[in-house]
Amino acid sequence: MRFLPVAGDAVLIAEGKHRAMVVADVHLGIEYELWLGGANVPSQTGKLLDRLRGMIDEHRPERLVVLGDLKHNVPRTSWQERIEVPDFIRNLSELVEVTLVPGNHDTGLRDLAPGAEVCEPDGVVIDGIGYFHGHTWPDPEVLSSRALITAHLHPSVRLVDPLGASRSERVWVRAFSEEYKKEVVVMPAFNPLCGSLPLNEMGDERGPLMKLIDLSRSRIYLLDGTYLGRLGEIIAAQRYKRR
Repeated sequence: MRFLPVAGDAVLIAEGKHRAMVVADVHLGIEYELWLGGANVPSQTGKLLDRLRGMIDEHRPERLVVLGDLKHNVPRTSWQERIEVPDFIRNLSELVEVTLVPGNHDTGLRDLAPGAEVCEPDGVVIDGIGYFHGHTWPDPEVLSSRALITAHLHPSVRLVDPLGASRSERVWVRAFSEEYKKEVVVMPAFNPLCGSLPLNEMGDERGPLMKLIDLSRSRIYLLDGTYLGRLGEIIAAQRYKRR
C-alpha cells in the first residue's frame, strides 16, 4: 500500500489491491451557518462536486472514501443540506463506490446518503488501512491495521513574511505512532471555506489524535508537496525570528 497526495489539492490516493480516493471535511452546507452569521456566500456544493468529479475522471479510483464531516450543521440538519447532500452523493455514486466514515458533524447522515456505504463513527478498515475521522477513539480493528488515515483537525500552518503579514496554509501531517508502531496521516480539509487549526500556534489540544501521535515530531507538507519540516522545528524557528 502507498499513499499519493494529489499535488495542489486536499485529496489522497491510496493504492493497494484496490485504488481509493480519500477526502475529508467537505462540510456541505457551511454557507447556511455563514448566512446566519450575516455573510451571504452562495452555495459552493456544485463547485465541490465538479472538483471531485474531475479528480475521479483523472485518477480512476474504484472507491471514494469521505473521511468524516460530509455535512456541516449540528445538531440540526439545515434545509440546504437536506436538498444538496443526497444529490451530491447520488451524483458521485454514479461514478464510483462511495464509503462515508461519519464525523462529529454528520448527524442523520444515513438518511441523507442514498447509494453510499455509511460506516460506524469509530472507523473502518479498507485494503488493510484504517480510516477514522478523529473525533472518537478508533475501533481496535482499525488500530491494528497497517497504517491510519484520519482528519478532523483541519490542519494548517500560519506563515509570516518579513514584514509581519501572515496567512494560514492547509497542510498534510505525516506522523508515526510510537505506541502502535505505524504511520498516521492527518488530512487537510477539502472545503477551503471551513476554518483551519494553525498547528504552530495551537495550545494543549486534547482528543484521540493527541494520544496516538506526538504532533511536534510530525512532518508537515503544504498542499503543493513542499516539505516545511517537523512541527517542532517550525515552531522553534518562529520563536527564534521573534527575538
